[in-house]
Amino acid sequence: MGSTLRRSTRWRWASLLGATALAVTAGGALACPAGATGSDVDFATHCIPPAIAGLPPIDGTTTANISVDDASPKVGDTVTVTYTVVTAAAGNPTDLALPADIMTPTGKVTLGGAQSGSITVAGPKKNPPVPGRGAFPSFSMTGTFTVTTPGAITLAPGDYNIHTSYILELDTPCTVTNPPAPVSETVTATSGVPTNSRAISLSSASGKPGDRVTVSGSDFTPGARVTLAGRSGAAQTADTATATADTRGSFSGSLVVNDPATTGIVAYEGDAWNADLGAGPAAYVVDDTTPVPDGSQRLTTTVKAGTLSMSQAGDSVALSAVEFGQGGAATGELRTVTVKDFRGGPAGWSLTGKVTDFTGPGGRIDAGKLSWRPACATKPGSPSTCGAGSAGPVGASGATLAQATDGTLTGGEFTVDAGLSLDVPAFTPPGGYSGVLTLTLT
Repeated sequence: MGSTLRRSTRWRWASLLGATALAVTAGGALACPAGATGSDVDFATHCIPPAIAGLPPIDGTTTANISVDDASPKVGDTVTVTYTVVTAAAGNPTDLALPADIMTPTGKVTLGGAQSGSITVAGPKKNPPVPGRGAFPSFSMTGTFTVTTPGAITLAPGDYNIHTSYILELDTPCTVTNPPAPVSETVTATSGVPTNSRAISLSSASGKPGDRVTVSGSDFTPGARVTLAGRSGAAQTADTATATADTRGSFSGSLVVNDPATTGIVAYEGDAWNADLGAGPAAYVVDDTTPVPDGSQRLTTTVKAGTLSMSQAGDSVALSAVEFGQGGAATGELRTVTVKDFRGGPAGWSLTGKVTDFTGPGGRIDAGKLSWRPACATKPGSPSTCGAGSAGPVGASGATLAQATDGTLTGGEFTVDAGLSLDVPAFTPPGGYSGVLTLTLT
């Protein structure tokens, strides 16, 4: 929004996971650290040997791993996924030894979280020799998917099939006994919208018609031609000038303000105002210089502009506990945030938040598993009306909690709340987990 003012605050909370007296192994339910390789997971598998073998179905355990080439994609990106069966649940069902390079694996990877569906993966026709009744070797399959939704996307191994081409064409399909299998990898997708850090400041906040004001800017594209312009609400006034950003993206230009309708000044790259390539509006008042009639006296006063600020009702939120082996939503309510916009200019504001991973004695819970349902209320009499951000994941890349748009005159007092929900994987090791939510007002 137009202001260069920045306010941040941090929240810390603990989610106490219910403990159990049983000592069991967590099946890779925690997301691994950001990177390309996920964690090995075990899952029960039902395999059907070829009918020619005359063998009953095999119920065993598969150990598998999911890895990706990009753990932090943007919406629209294509992610390559590799499904590796470290240990297959089935082996060579016959006494006949199998030669090298006669096995072709195919399978599925299950998507969850912010994006659902499945990925078809396939491997090359390549394997070492397999002795009679011997275990099938480890093998890998690859496939791709396109990111369509921002947030945390989980990847879990699914059904797979081993096709052998030797004397006969035979298949050994293996299915997940209790789908879905545990999550092996999590990618955190972002919207792909670039952050606009451009900012401007004025040498004076007011002046008579025809006065010059110096406009200084930063974080623009180095060497870019920058337009300086007056604004009246959503419209541009006749007051314009140009400047050129230096090698650091900074500039200083002079704008003559003649139009009494001008209430703010902006700077932008390109042929027309674009909020993604501009900064402002910064408040500016054109003084009334109309002559006073004979026998009259002009009475003046000053309304001093204040600041954009926020406060909170507390800095700690205790989310509800969940049971080991069940997982689910650990819920709570964000401490109420009060935003006061007493600047009295044309610029709106935006309140955003981002969260760290939740860490505890047994591991971590990915930041993308925290979601919120924002709500925002406007104090009666405020010139602006605030709007709540969209419900959905918060994550490490952040999301909008609330905002107020630019206008001819903005300001007011607002209260912001949000329902919180942390999706805890079923077999997260027991203990207390905490993360930090940072809110930033601009």
